[in-house]
Amino acid sequence: MSPAEPARNGKRAKPRCAWPSSPISIAYHDREWGVPLKDDRKLFEFLVLDAAQAGLSWEIILRKREGFRAAFDNFDPQKIARYEEKKIRELLADARIIRNRLKIESAISNARAFLAVQEECGDFASYIWQFVGGKPKINAIRSFKEIPVTSQESDAMSKALKKRGFRFVGSTICDAFMQAAGMVNDHVIDCFRHAELTRRMQCWRIRCSDIQ
Repeated sequence: MSPAEPARNGKRAKPRCAWPSSPISIAYHDREWGVPLKDDRKLFEFLVLDAAQAGLSWEIILRKREGFRAAFDNFDPQKIARYEEKKIRELLADARIIRNRLKIESAISNARAFLAVQEECGDFASYIWQFVGGKPKINAIRSFKEIPVTSQESDAMSKALKKRGFRFVGSTICDAFMQAAGMVNDHVIDCFRHAELTRRMQCWRIRCSDIQ
């Protein structure tokens, strides 16, 4: 049985995955993690945040998430794509975010690559969801230790995004992105969200064209 919050008012708390351990990560797990997304702005947000996470914990990113949102113009790729050196210097001095030049520069170059995909494919969602055939992949994981860090799908996504000029998109980062965007259900089967999201995923599909 997965860990659960302490019982409240005599009621048994819902079991959940083992990794969320703070109020902010529990809220993220219970409301966002694994929910299928087709909103391009939200997908771009996770591209920025997952790249920023490289070498760090997701807890750190969640705590800085609102700072990122404010510093990066609400994750607007149109605005971020126009950032120049002056803006980079401002971001490097902004304690609300991860002050790493390579990660900041990757957000800018990824915004430009993101816009190029939108221009070519109509939207980013249609392009990125092709890597799971347009429909979420539902796994049956029994423990936290079984959650994969890469997959055939994340390998293919990483290779394709790199070819298009995206940075900080290794297979591990792509796998984390797929989990966040609901392209894969990696909640353990005892977690209350596994069943909830599986029901939603079974009738969810996005129309896709062939991978370019």
